[in-house]
Amino acid sequence: METVLAPLVGILVAASVYLMLARNLIRFLFGLVLLSNAANLTIFIAGGLTPAMPPLVPEGLARPAEVVANALPQALVLTAIVIGFGLLAFALVLVYRGYRVLGTLDSDAMRFAEPDEIAPDTSRSEGRVP
Repeated sequence: METVLAPLVGILVAASVYLMLARNLIRFLFGLVLLSNAANLTIFIAGGLTPAMPPLVPEGLARPAEVVANALPQALVLTAIVIGFGLLAFALVLVYRGYRVLGTLDSDAMRFAEPDEIAPDTSRSEGRVP
């Protein structure tokens, strides 16, 4: 099963990088969601995909009697999903507010705080030392 899911992770990462390189912020957010899903799937694959029982210890025993699934990757992915959802909600609000203030979703058009051209440094050309 891991051999089937490993190329899927590669495809998800490639698609997310492609989307994140776009100038449109909505495409960037879709790429961010795809990248977080690829990371979660990678954690599942690294933890091993087994058809084992849930990691529960029966009453009266010190350890499980049968082979059990690893609960750590499941807990990590659950935490990553919650954090990813919070990040997505924050990013959506940030993009919405940027659109309301600036009137565009193009990241290049949002560069209003940066100067168009950098002024040349004339202190060195006149022989003065700063």
